[in-house]
Parts: sequence; C-alpha cells; structure tokens
Amino acid sequence: METITSVDVGRAAIQMAITDSRQSEQEVRQALRQRQILAVAVDFGGEFVPSVKKIIERAVVAAQRQGLVPANHVGEGAVAGAARAALEQIMPKAIGLNVGGKIGIARHGEHVCVAVYFAVGLLNLNEVVIGLAHRVLPSSTDGCTLD
Repeated sequence: METITSVDVGRAAIQMAITDSRQSEQEVRQALRQRQILAVAVDFGGEFVPSVKKIIERAVVAAQRQGLVPANHVGEGAVAGAARAALEQIMPKAIGLNVGGKIGIARHGEHVCVAVYFAVGLLNLNEVVIGLAHRVLPSSTDGCTLD
C-alpha cells in the first residue's frame, strides 16, 4: 500500500489547478481517487484585491460540495486558511491586476492542500503564478470518505 504524504497531496492540488479542460480535470480527479486522494478544482477570474474573499469562498464551497471537508467550522477553516496562505504567496505580483485561472484542492487523510494557478496581468501581458498551502484536518471525526 502506497504511503501518501503532504507532498503528494500538494502535488495533487497543483495537478488539479493546472488542468486545462473539464475533461482533463475529470481524468486527473479519477486517477487521484484511485490513490485515495479526493480532489476538486474551480475556475476563477477577476480583479485580485476585491476578489480575494470570493476566491476563498469558492474554494470552501467546492471542497464541501465534493465531500473533501465537512460542512463545519473545522473543515471550512482548514480550506479557507490554506486558500488564504496560497493567495498570500502570489499577492506581490497580483495586487492591482486581474487574475484568471484555477484553484485546486486535494485531500488525503488529515492533509488538505490548496493550490492557486493564475495568469496575472493586463490584456495579454500576463505573468504565470502559483501558490500552494497545506493544513491539517483530523480525519477521524469528519465523516468524509471516498464512498
């Protein structure tokens, strides 16, 4: 049996974030599920600073809808905290500009990772940025399963 670490879960979140179509997103998601890693991705675009709250909310809602985390303050806090930390990593390049791309979220056991993969810029003068953060969520009490 394969041992899955936080690095593997981070890699899974990045894989979800960099998918370029719904079909490839589903293929990656199914491959990760085979390894007992739950994952989801959600698209996002808009002006960075006013959108930070919306990006975090989308990450939390997507994780809850797909059963990655429980719908309680512990699950919400883990995803929101990781999303915020990932956004902080790209903030220096994104402030005052538009962003567009995907948020990838992955979970295995107690490991929850959020990756943001965005193009940042104006018109077609874009920079590519990625942020990744990890949180620990106790797996014994949340009821989230692969079933």
